[in-house]
Amino acid sequence: MAIHNNILVKFNVGGNIFKTTISTLANAGHNSFFGKIEALLYGLLDNVRSAKCGQFDGSRLQFSHSLTGQAPSDGTAIRGSPNGGCCVVHDSMVHVYDWMLEEHPPINLDYQRVYDIGWVDSETIVVSAGGGGMGLFSAATGKLRHRFQVTNEDHQVKSYTAGALSFNSDYKIFSSCKGENNKEYGIGVWDQLTGKQIEFYYDQYGWSLGEANRLQWLHDDEDDNPTTQWQFRDAIAMEETNSTCLVNECGDFGFLNLRSIDMIVRWCLNNSTMKFKMKEPCYPKLAFHNGQLFLSMNHSVSVYCGPDWVLTSRLGRSNAGSICDFSIGGDRLFALHYEQNVFDIWETPQKPIR
Repeated sequence: MAIHNNILVKFNVGGNIFKTTISTLANAGHNSFFGKIEALLYGLLDNVRSAKCGQFDGSRLQFSHSLTGQAPSDGTAIRGSPNGGCCVVHDSMVHVYDWMLEEHPPINLDYQRVYDIGWVDSETIVVSAGGGGMGLFSAATGKLRHRFQVTNEDHQVKSYTAGALSFNSDYKIFSSCKGENNKEYGIGVWDQLTGKQIEFYYDQYGWSLGEANRLQWLHDDEDDNPTTQWQFRDAIAMEETNSTCLVNECGDFGFLNLRSIDMIVRWCLNNSTMKFKMKEPCYPKLAFHNGQLFLSMNHSVSVYCGPDWVLTSRLGRSNAGSICDFSIGGDRLFALHYEQNVFDIWETPQKPIR
């Protein structure tokens, strides 16, 4: 009995219905769309990802490869996703890559400049933009899922420019906000689950919260009033050590004890021969991950460990341009280079089996 190859068949994969023909399935093979769906459904991709690289360790990172973007402009920011993918900002567009570094449809904000980006989870991205406020987008399709609104004390919806983003473990999103006048500057707070605004911290005299270019929320049982301020190129709060790390233009970094009353910075001078050069607008940047401190400067990212913050590794390539941003996500470190529209991927190799 002959079988007609154009017979239509349907698949229910995780609640999603897919239609195809028998002939399509017969000619597809493992590299087909359905082969990828099957691998995703049975967790094979997760096993491949975990086998490819080991648990993240900044002191053991090795250069994996580089990827050149397709955008005509230079990238300005990069963020690693929880599952090892990343997204890169180019002016009004955000280019999204999965953990296999295959590019998804970009997020296009129609000429509204993107100020910051952040991953809520491996499937959704928050984007802040000038004049357009803040939105939640699908990482797979680039489509807008939700627009975050700001209301004033009279419960009126106001237009605003969203800036630096931050997230905490209580499913809250924080963003620096600039309204139409100085009275509407401050930091907005939204619930990740509902998308509703739950708080707004207005600017106090001399603080310029709406102009913040980095936000990090710390758990504190005291009031929400600002305590002090400093002027440095970058800063990162380290709750594990109850301190804040600061870095100046020269790449020297210091630590401030958050429990100290005198608020004195304990400096650790960076005696590296690779002192920061002002030829390109790529200032030093900091990150703190799994008890390790990361500092980008010029063409490399330095890794410091231990109670005395000893330099244990320096990540960089001699033929690459200055690093304008870097991010850690999904057991990978991503370094974005200035003026080359290229980013590097660094991974921790699996430990040898003995």
